Amino acid sequence: MPVIAVVNRKGGSGKSTLAAHIAAWCARQGSSVMLGDVDRQQSSRAWLKRRDPSLPQIAPWALDQKNMLRVPSGITHVVLDTPGGLHGFELARIVMFADAIVMPLCNSVFDRESAAACHAELMTLPRVSSGRCRLATVGMRIDSRTHAGQTLREWSDALGVQYLGALRETQLYVRSLERGMTVFDLPPAQAATDLNQWATLIDWLRPILYPVQAANDAAPAAAEASPASRAIPPALLAAAREQSARPQGTRSPRATVASSLSGSLKPAQESLIHGSRLSVIGTQRAPVLAKPAAQPALARSVPSGDGLQIPSFLKRGA
Repeated sequence: MPVIAVVNRKGGSGKSTLAAHIAAWCARQGSSVMLGDVDRQQSSRAWLKRRDPSLPQIAPWALDQKNMLRVPSGITHVVLDTPGGLHGFELARIVMFADAIVMPLCNSVFDRESAAACHAELMTLPRVSSGRCRLATVGMRIDSRTHAGQTLREWSDALGVQYLGALRETQLYVRSLERGMTVFDLPPAQAATDLNQWATLIDWLRPILYPVQAANDAAPAAAEASPASRAIPPALLAAAREQSARPQGTRSPRATVASSLSGSLKPAQESLIHGSRLSVIGTQRAPVLAKPAAQPALARSVPSGDGLQIPSFLKRGA
């Protein structure tokens, strides 16, 4: 489950505006997205109450110290709107959940100094410094007639942070947000300039929100015997059949239920047990049985009459 956090210590930097638009873009892609409002002001939650039911829906989630690690069932993407002044343990906890952090900032010496301090603390956290949690900056309320955008780009380059461009200061954002909308909900012709400014940010977010499917996540063959068997690759199904055929006392204690999610893509999101990076109520992936460590290789298999794959060494005369 991809998690995008919008973080900046300074209030009024445009965090809620940015978070609402990222969530709305995900909803426009057909995703079940939740906009988590960590800010005590609950600005994002108030905005969601204004949103028309006919628009692509975004699930609300008011967060506090007790339910911060829980996500409603069916949610596939999470956007977190964080409060100003975030630091210390609270900042580290957000980073534990996030796959990417977007830092909005305006062009003033106060905004840049606050963002620089936030960046310095973020870089002390292993997930950010190692690149497992990606970090980028976005200019907010930038007047295109000035050099503000270039100033922020040079500032970001000096810190070694990717700069994703600037969003202009326009009443279009103000009017759309007042109606529970975003520029993505407006007619394309009306918001063409702003949609063009979002292009670089969307290109950066897309592979994080919708990662390319790994080779070992390929859909199994359609010629399985039942809906349950169609969710399990043939080799793992054969291993499960062999495991169940053993005497009760000789079954391997290592057979566990594991996710088919590629560990190389999401190393911190493969577990739904207590202590995982993000506890989720419900899951979008069918669990599969992990291959017992001590079992012989099952690369050679012969299809049986019922369509299931049986290891060749179990066939008579093999």
